[in-house]
Formats: sequence, structure tokens, C-alpha cells
Amino acid sequence: MTSSLLATTGTVMAEPEPISLDWSKTALLIIDMQRDFMEPGGFGETLGNDVSQLARAVQPIANLLTAARNAGMLVIHTREGHKPDLSDAPPAKVERGAPSLRIGDPGPMGRILIRGEPGHDIIPELYPVAGEVVIDKPGKGAFYATELGDVLKQHAIANLLVCGVTTEVCVNTTVREANDRGYRCVVISDGCASYFPEFHEMGLRMIKAQGGIFGWVADSTAVLAAMSLETLNA
Repeated sequence: MTSSLLATTGTVMAEPEPISLDWSKTALLIIDMQRDFMEPGGFGETLGNDVSQLARAVQPIANLLTAARNAGMLVIHTREGHKPDLSDAPPAKVERGAPSLRIGDPGPMGRILIRGEPGHDIIPELYPVAGEVVIDKPGKGAFYATELGDVLKQHAIANLLVCGVTTEVCVNTTVREANDRGYRCVVISDGCASYFPEFHEMGLRMIKAQGGIFGWVADSTAVLAAMSLETLNA
């Protein structure tokens, strides 16, 4: 059952300063919480990463996802991956580095980072429900070669609550793209994660630096508190 939250405006205690959000113009954007990045045998592990580092973001995102669903907020999930024929995967990306398996190679969860394969899909804990938007993207940013911009315009969205993985790559790239398009982004600090904790910290610092040059940073409890307060007062 949907609450009356979307008729209200709430203030999130964020850095570098609190931000007031019109919930009716706010969407929850969950970046790339896919098995290929989160689980052993996927693309993240083929690069030599400890995928367990990303697990810490799951519960904070799940809490926000529940609140967003209860409030009737627009929820958008993204998945990075490529067409089976790799026509949208630049050779420079496929050939980069020395992973144990490259994009398109067979792996324990199907072909690595290929749309339609089990590894490309979103983890069960955060799986989309009917009516939620799923954006398949071929790059790091969620706006590049996708319909995300059209979806946000269709729903008159001005603010984005951004979370997912990894902080310094797909989250940061998407926030920078969104900032250039005029969206106000609140990045959920405990709802993001990196294979490298120091990159996570620096990624957040870059976003909120210089008066919030790319956006605001807040933890999930601050956002949930703002939503709960407004629900109680509505």
C-alpha cells in the first residue's frame, strides 16, 4: 500500500549540507547490483577482486528499496552488459587488462557480462518487481546509449537517490553524467561499495567536495529518517 510520502518534501541530513527533496520528483537509482559483480565466478572476480567487499551495500540498499516501494517512488535498476554478438562492446574494453575470463567468455554463471545470462542479472535480494524500470547499459555511465534520460523526463524527476557498485566507477560516472544534465544527486554512502575501500572513500569525497560539486552524500539512515518523518507528519 502506497503512503502519502510523495505529496511531501523532506530534508535529508547530507554532506556538504542538508538538502530538501520533493519526493514526488525523486527516484531511487540502483546501479549494477548484478551477480557478475557481486558473486564468485563473475566478472568482478575474474579481474582479481575480492567480491565480498561489495556485500556491505546490500542491506542498506534493501532498506531504501523497501521504503521507496512503500512510498510509491520511481525505482530504477541498471545492469552493465553487452549484446551476445559483442557489437556494443568496444575492443578496447574487451581486451583491457589481464582477467582470467574476458567479456563474452563462458563462465560459471554463463557468458561473462552478456545480457540474458544468469551472471548479468540482479542479485535476488534486490530483484526488481513488476513496474520497476530496468536499464541495460553498455558502459559505465547509466545515461550513455540508454533510455534513462527519457524515463526521468517522462516521470518529471529532478532528484536521484543513487546507490550501487562500484563507488568510483559506475556510480561516480553516472552521478557526473546526471549532474551535467541538471539532476540533483544524493549518493548513499553505505549503499555504495568498492572492491577497494580506499577508492570508495575517495569516490564519495570527490562527489561532495567544493560545496557538492557533483552532488550530496548521506547514509541510508539519514534518508530513511527524512522519509519516515515526512510520512508521520503527512
